Amino acid sequence: MSNTINYVTKFESTLRELYGQELTSDLLFQSNTDIQVTNTKYIKIPTLSVSGYKDHSRSSMNFNAGSYNNNFEQKTLAHDRDVEFAVDPMDIDETATVLSLGNIQNRFERTQAIPELDCYTYSKLYSEAVRLNMTIKTAELGTANVLADFDANIEALEDAGVPLDRVVLYCTAAYKKLLKSAEGVQRTLDVKTGGGIDRRVKTLDDIQNIVTVPSARFKSSFNFTDGCVPATGAKQIQYILIDPECQVSRVKYSYIHLFAPGSDSRTADKYLYQNRRLNDTFAIDHLFTQGCIIHADA
Repeated sequence: MSNTINYVTKFESTLRELYGQELTSDLLFQSNTDIQVTNTKYIKIPTLSVSGYKDHSRSSMNFNAGSYNNNFEQKTLAHDRDVEFAVDPMDIDETATVLSLGNIQNRFERTQAIPELDCYTYSKLYSEAVRLNMTIKTAELGTANVLADFDANIEALEDAGVPLDRVVLYCTAAYKKLLKSAEGVQRTLDVKTGGGIDRRVKTLDDIQNIVTVPSARFKSSFNFTDGCVPATGAKQIQYILIDPECQVSRVKYSYIHLFAPGSDSRTADKYLYQNRRLNDTFAIDHLFTQGCIIHADA
């Protein structure tokens, strides 16, 4: 295993905070709490359909027979990832604890694990929309038409009966700027002594949750061969307007372990850190086609 350590004569031992370290897709993992992972890597999505009313006959003692169909659609978590780091005890000592195992884990989560989980989740929503033959919106947006596009989306969601108080708008900073600069938006600025001017778009009409996603995590597809990079030909997603209840996103950490020096013959006297994660995202088909709207560059 090849690890390169950068030795310096003088340095700060405190790791600096990183930009964009939060998981922006977290709300998608909080939905459908009744659907749990079983047997490590499976989830079962219930599907129940029932027939409707029929005319009642007053001359008959009987009710009309109805029918129902109750099934479970089993899905398999397929994004199975792992990594291990073999760390020489001398490296830990000679870098004044900057290269501590805790810092390695912390930096790995912030620079690799968290961004990749966002990337996979959003790109999987895109691929689920493609699988279901949904229309991906690609019309170019500007200040003149961004509100009309937004209103059309809200109309479609309301017409389908989607509860708008649950809907989340995931979008790029560029799209959010368009909303802030959109033609037709009335602005009132209240500037008080010692106060400031707040021009942020926090909510829009009935949409209470607007989440800005770094554009690098908001692509239609990614290459996960070594880490996570945009796939060749990947499209830039501008927004995903979605009711989290129309999909299921789950993470299953199946293995995280730290081995002391001498525990593994491959690494001799090194510490060995191993991490494996299993996750995936699935559409609930009959809800997803009505509860998710995606716009991406053509």
